[in-house]
Amino acid sequence: MTQLDLLGSGNAFLPSGRLHSLLLINQHIMIDCPPTALASLRNAKVSPANIDTILVTHLHADHVFGFPSFILERKYISDRSGEKPLTIAGSKNVRQRLELLCELAYPGSLDSMLSNINWIDIPESDIWTFERFKVQHDPKSEPHGWMMTHKNGWSILHSGDSGPCEELWNRVKLCKLVVIEMSVPETVDTHSHHKPSQISKLANDCPDTQFLLTHTYIDIDYKILTTDSPKLPNNVTIGQDNLSLTLDENGKIGNFS
Repeated sequence: MTQLDLLGSGNAFLPSGRLHSLLLINQHIMIDCPPTALASLRNAKVSPANIDTILVTHLHADHVFGFPSFILERKYISDRSGEKPLTIAGSKNVRQRLELLCELAYPGSLDSMLSNINWIDIPESDIWTFERFKVQHDPKSEPHGWMMTHKNGWSILHSGDSGPCEELWNRVKLCKLVVIEMSVPETVDTHSHHKPSQISKLANDCPDTQFLLTHTYIDIDYKILTTDSPKLPNNVTIGQDNLSLTLDENGKIGNFS
C-alpha cells in the first residue's frame, strides 16, 4: 500500500489556512522542502529523521528554503547520532544551492551533515522507478516534475510548479494519480502556472486519472484573495493541508481523508 500525505497545499503567498505545498510519500519520501516544511512535519507528527529521500522539483524559495531548518533539526534533535541516511535528488545545481543556503543560515554549523548526504540525479528503489522531467516554469529555477512508476506497473506524478506543457501533459494520461499545481486564478496571465480552465481541460482529457490540486491560491480560513473554489470535473480534488489518501498494490485509489 502507498500512502500520500499532502502536508501543505498553499502557493508562495500562503493563502489563509494553508502552509507551503509539501507532499509526503509513505512517510519517508518528501517532495521539496519549503519554508514551512518543519511546521508541516510537526503537525503530522512525523520526525524529520524519518525522511530518507527528498525529491527537489526546482529551486524557488517556497520549495527549498526550509532546508537549513530541516537539517538543523536533524542534527540537534531527531538524528543527533547522524545515523539516518538522507538522499537528495534533483538537477545539477541543487547541491550547490542548498549548501549555500545552509552556509548563509547557519555558517559552518551544518557542514558535517551536508557532507554525509547522498546527492544524486535520480534515486534508486526496489519499489519505484523515478523519472525527473522538464516542465514549463522559470528556467533559472531548473524546473522539473517527478513521475514514479510502481514495480506493479502503475504510476503517480507530481508536477512541481508548471504551466501547461507537453512534457507534463503527455505523462499525466499515463498515471493513476497526479498531484498538480493550480497556483493562479483565471484572471492571471501566465504561462508558468496552471489556472482552473487548464486543469479542467486536462482532467476532461484524462478521465481515468485522479487529480489532486496543490500549490493553490484559494483561501480557507478567511479571505485574502478569494475563498471561492472554481467548478472542476469530478476527477479533481482541491487539496487541503493534512489530506491523506492511499493506493493499493494495483494502484486503486482509496478515499481521501
